[in-house]
Amino acid sequence: MKKLITAIAFIFAITLSTSAQEVKTVSLEQTKGEFTQKQITISEGSYVFNITNSSVGTDVGFVLVPAGKDVSDPKNHIQEAYVTEVVADGKTQSSKKVTLEKGEYTYFCPLNKTPQYKLIVE
Repeated sequence: MKKLITAIAFIFAITLSTSAQEVKTVSLEQTKGEFTQKQITISEGSYVFNITNSSVGTDVGFVLVPAGKDVSDPKNHIQEAYVTEVVADGKTQSSKKVTLEKGEYTYFCPLNKTPQYKLIVE
């Protein structure tokens, strides 16, 4: 019985460890009117987006949309990718966990009026 409990505890620990490793972080920085990263290529999987406001002069955010969709329609936005609150000057905020499949996506900030950039998932 002791061996069984030890085995179950070991499997549970491995499962928790594996789950924690599955979520990767993408850090993006915004300056006035633009993101410093103009295109990103990542692998398929789960991500959290960290958005940093580097002296933009206004609060910033983050919008991610599958390529080919109307970016102006919030129904097309991947809502989990929104930062949990707007990002003030000198601060960093994170999105919720977002699972991305292979394909192309568009990211931008409507508050900072950035261009639209390409995110490629391979």
